[in-house]
Amino acid sequence: MPEILPDRVASPLQTHPLPPFLMHLTIPIASLDDLPQAAAQVQAALGEHKIILLEGEMGAGKTTFIKALCHQLGVPDYVSSPTFALVNEYRDAQNRPIYHFDFYRLDDPQEAINIGAQEYFDSGYLCLIEWPSRVGALLPANRLLLTLTVTGPSSRELRITNEQ
Repeated sequence: MPEILPDRVASPLQTHPLPPFLMHLTIPIASLDDLPQAAAQVQAALGEHKIILLEGEMGAGKTTFIKALCHQLGVPDYVSSPTFALVNEYRDAQNRPIYHFDFYRLDDPQEAINIGAQEYFDSGYLCLIEWPSRVGALLPANRLLLTLTVTGPSSRELRITNEQ
């Protein structure tokens, strides 16, 4: 049985998947210039996870990070927040869909059900979900939680938590 490690900080060159037994990975982001490298580390850590939750205070950079991650995944389109549409669809470099949700303005989880959120979550395609706590009961159990914490005017800490 592998040892469960409580936490670790990613090195700049670390690009391997987050092992299922590892509970946390922390990636320091000193500035916007570090976003591509952080996105590459998250891409490598995704493994088989398709449900990616993004938490952080307003203005922490959730959408900005999603833009960097989508760029890393080969999305050629402009990536923007689906705040009013609730979901945007992009295509990665292999023409697979990526679904980007922003549930900030959701008044009731029923709104997510009405747009077919559960079908998106069960599609087997990557779902990037901002403000997931607003639809917590609808989310599959196997997921990664990315928590962005503001640590300075332009610096952030990105913590990946395996929620299997």
